[in-house]
Amino acid sequence: MSNSEINYMETERLNLSEIDMGDLDKLHHLHSIYEVDEFNTLGIPESIKETEQFIMQQLEVRSKTPRSSYMWKVLLRETGDFIGVAGLSLSNNKFKLGEIYYKLDPAFWGKGYATELAKRLVLLGFNTFGLHKVEAGVAAENEKSVRVLEKIGMTREGLRRKILPIRGEWKDNYHYAIVEDDPRNY
Repeated sequence: MSNSEINYMETERLNLSEIDMGDLDKLHHLHSIYEVDEFNTLGIPESIKETEQFIMQQLEVRSKTPRSSYMWKVLLRETGDFIGVAGLSLSNNKFKLGEIYYKLDPAFWGKGYATELAKRLVLLGFNTFGLHKVEAGVAAENEKSVRVLEKIGMTREGLRRKILPIRGEWKDNYHYAIVEDDPRNY
Protein backbone atom coordinates (compact mmCIF):
# COMPACT_ATOMS: atom_id res chain seq x y z
CA MET A 1 0.00 0.00 0.00
CA SER A 2 1.38 3.37 -0.91
CA ASN A 3 1.18 6.48 1.24
CA SER A 4 -0.62 8.28 -1.57
CA GLU A 5 -3.51 5.78 -1.22
CA ILE A 6 -3.85 6.83 2.41
CA ASN A 7 -2.94 10.52 2.22
CA TYR A 8 -5.58 11.29 -0.39
CA MET A 9 -8.82 9.47 -1.25
CA GLU A 10 -11.93 10.21 -3.26
CA THR A 11 -15.54 9.14 -3.20
CA GLU A 12 -18.23 10.09 -5.67
CA ARG A 13 -18.76 13.51 -4.07
CA LEU A 14 -15.94 13.89 -1.53
CA ASN A 15 -12.17 14.33 -1.34
CA LEU A 16 -10.29 13.21 1.75
CA SER A 17 -6.75 14.28 2.55
CA GLU A 18 -4.76 14.08 5.73
CA ILE A 19 -5.30 16.95 8.09
CA ASP A 20 -2.50 19.48 8.60
CA MET A 21 -1.89 22.68 10.55
CA GLY A 22 -3.37 24.70 7.69
CA ASP A 23 -6.74 23.26 8.73
CA LEU A 24 -6.56 24.76 12.22
CA ASP A 25 -9.27 27.42 11.80
CA LYS A 26 -11.67 25.07 10.01
CA LEU A 27 -11.20 22.27 12.53
CA HIS A 28 -11.58 24.70 15.44
CA HIS A 29 -14.82 25.98 13.95
CA LEU A 30 -16.12 22.40 13.42
CA HIS A 31 -15.29 21.36 16.98
CA SER A 32 -16.93 24.54 18.31
CA ILE A 33 -20.36 23.82 16.78
CA TYR A 34 -22.83 22.78 19.47
CA GLU A 35 -24.56 20.14 17.30
CA VAL A 36 -21.23 18.53 16.36
CA ASP A 37 -20.22 18.40 20.02
CA GLU A 38 -23.55 16.96 21.18
CA PHE A 39 -22.30 13.34 21.07
CA ASN A 40 -18.56 14.02 21.02
CA THR A 41 -16.28 13.18 23.96
CA LEU A 42 -13.74 15.80 22.89
CA GLY A 43 -15.85 18.71 24.09
CA ILE A 44 -15.94 22.22 22.68
CA PRO A 45 -12.38 23.59 22.71
CA GLU A 46 -11.75 26.39 25.18
CA SER A 47 -9.37 28.11 22.75
CA ILE A 48 -7.80 27.75 19.33
CA LYS A 49 -4.61 26.72 21.19
CA GLU A 50 -6.44 23.59 22.38
CA THR A 51 -7.36 22.75 18.79
CA GLU A 52 -3.76 23.40 17.72
CA GLN A 53 -2.54 20.89 20.34
CA PHE A 54 -5.09 18.38 19.06
CA ILE A 55 -3.77 18.73 15.49
CA MET A 56 -0.18 18.45 16.73
CA GLN A 57 -1.07 15.10 18.35
CA GLN A 58 -2.54 13.94 15.04
CA LEU A 59 0.64 14.97 13.20
CA GLU A 60 2.91 13.22 15.73
CA VAL A 61 1.15 9.91 15.10
CA ARG A 62 2.27 10.01 11.46
CA SER A 63 5.90 9.39 12.41
CA LYS A 64 5.18 6.29 14.50
CA THR A 65 5.79 2.81 13.11
CA PRO A 66 3.53 0.97 12.97
CA ARG A 67 1.11 3.83 12.58
CA SER A 68 -2.05 3.43 14.61
CA SER A 69 -4.33 6.23 13.44
CA TYR A 70 -5.27 8.45 10.53
CA MET A 71 -7.35 11.61 10.30
CA TRP A 72 -8.59 13.22 7.10
CA LYS A 73 -10.30 16.48 6.30
CA VAL A 74 -13.41 15.98 4.20
CA LEU A 75 -13.96 18.35 1.28
CA LEU A 76 -16.73 18.55 -1.28
CA ARG A 77 -15.23 17.54 -4.64
CA GLU A 78 -17.33 20.06 -6.54
CA THR A 79 -16.47 23.15 -4.49
CA GLY A 80 -13.52 22.23 -2.25
CA ASP A 81 -15.56 23.29 0.81
CA PHE A 82 -14.41 21.82 4.14
CA ILE A 83 -17.36 19.87 5.54
CA GLY A 84 -15.80 17.78 8.29
CA VAL A 85 -13.26 15.18 9.34
CA ALA A 86 -13.01 11.41 9.40
CA GLY A 87 -10.62 8.95 10.92
CA LEU A 88 -9.47 5.37 11.30
CA SER A 89 -7.67 3.83 14.26
CA LEU A 90 -5.90 0.50 13.84
CA SER A 91 -5.26 -2.20 16.42
CA ASN A 92 -1.84 -3.07 14.91
CA ASN A 93 -2.04 -6.61 16.20
CA LYS A 94 -3.22 -10.07 15.23
CA PHE A 95 -6.87 -9.12 15.74
CA LYS A 96 -6.86 -6.97 12.57
CA LEU A 97 -9.34 -4.44 13.92
CA GLY A 98 -9.99 -0.88 12.91
CA GLU A 99 -12.36 1.75 14.27
CA ILE A 100 -13.83 4.50 12.11
CA TYR A 101 -15.30 7.88 12.99
CA TYR A 102 -16.61 10.94 11.17
CA LYS A 103 -17.78 14.43 12.12
CA LEU A 104 -19.57 16.67 9.65
CA ASP A 105 -20.70 20.27 9.80
CA PRO A 106 -24.49 20.24 10.40
CA ALA A 107 -24.99 22.35 7.25
CA PHE A 108 -24.09 19.17 5.35
CA TRP A 109 -26.15 16.64 7.35
CA GLY A 110 -28.98 14.73 5.67
CA LYS A 111 -27.34 14.68 2.23
CA GLY A 112 -25.83 11.17 2.39
CA TYR A 113 -22.25 12.38 2.91
CA ALA A 114 -21.77 10.50 6.21
CA THR A 115 -22.93 7.25 4.59
CA GLU A 116 -20.66 7.80 1.58
CA LEU A 117 -17.77 8.57 3.90
CA ALA A 118 -18.38 5.60 6.23
CA LYS A 119 -18.50 3.20 3.27
CA ARG A 120 -15.17 4.56 2.01
CA LEU A 121 -13.59 4.08 5.45
CA VAL A 122 -14.86 0.49 5.69
CA LEU A 123 -13.45 -0.28 2.24
CA LEU A 124 -10.14 1.32 3.21
CA GLY A 125 -10.01 -0.90 6.27
CA PHE A 126 -10.68 -4.11 4.35
CA ASN A 127 -8.97 -3.43 1.02
CA THR A 128 -5.98 -1.28 1.98
CA PHE A 129 -5.21 -2.31 5.54
CA GLY A 130 -6.35 -5.94 5.27
CA LEU A 131 -8.52 -5.71 8.36
CA HIS A 132 -10.78 -8.52 9.48
CA LYS A 133 -13.25 -6.27 11.27
CA VAL A 134 -14.16 -2.58 11.17
CA GLU A 135 -15.88 -1.12 14.22
CA ALA A 136 -17.56 2.13 15.23
CA GLY A 137 -18.80 3.43 18.54
CA VAL A 138 -21.78 5.75 18.69
CA ALA A 139 -23.57 7.47 21.55
CA ALA A 140 -26.82 5.55 22.01
CA GLU A 141 -28.83 8.78 21.61
CA ASN A 142 -27.16 9.66 18.29
CA GLU A 143 -29.93 8.35 16.04
CA LYS A 144 -28.53 9.91 12.85
CA SER A 145 -25.19 8.16 13.19
CA VAL A 146 -26.87 4.89 14.23
CA ARG A 147 -28.81 5.02 10.94
CA VAL A 148 -25.59 5.61 8.97
CA LEU A 149 -23.85 2.62 10.56
CA GLU A 150 -26.82 0.33 9.98
CA LYS A 151 -27.19 1.59 6.39
CA ILE A 152 -23.60 0.54 5.60
CA GLY A 153 -24.21 -2.98 6.91
CA MET A 154 -22.75 -2.74 10.39
CA THR A 155 -24.30 -4.84 13.14
CA ARG A 156 -25.00 -3.56 16.64
CA GLU A 157 -22.91 -5.91 18.75
CA GLY A 158 -23.48 -4.44 22.14
CA LEU A 159 -24.14 -1.64 24.55
CA ARG A 160 -21.48 -0.16 26.80
CA ARG A 161 -23.32 1.51 29.65
CA LYS A 162 -22.34 4.98 30.83
CA ILE A 163 -18.90 4.97 29.18
CA LEU A 164 -18.88 8.25 27.24
CA PRO A 165 -18.06 11.42 29.18
CA ILE A 166 -20.17 13.99 27.34
CA ARG A 167 -20.95 17.44 28.79
CA GLY A 168 -20.48 16.33 32.37
CA GLU A 169 -22.67 13.22 32.05
CA TRP A 170 -21.90 9.55 31.45
CA LYS A 171 -23.67 8.39 28.29
CA ASP A 172 -24.27 4.91 26.85
CA ASN A 173 -22.43 3.81 23.71
CA TYR A 174 -23.53 1.31 21.07
CA HIS A 175 -20.79 -0.84 19.59
CA TYR A 176 -21.20 -1.51 15.86
CA ALA A 177 -19.04 -3.62 13.54
CA ILE A 178 -18.79 -5.24 10.14
CA VAL A 179 -16.62 -8.25 9.38
CA GLU A 180 -14.84 -8.63 6.05
CA ASP A 181 -17.12 -11.44 4.87
CA ASP A 182 -20.38 -9.85 6.05
CA PRO A 183 -22.75 -9.07 3.16
CA ARG A 184 -22.57 -5.48 1.94
CA ASN A 185 -23.71 -3.73 -1.25
CA TYR A 186 -20.59 -1.63 -1.88
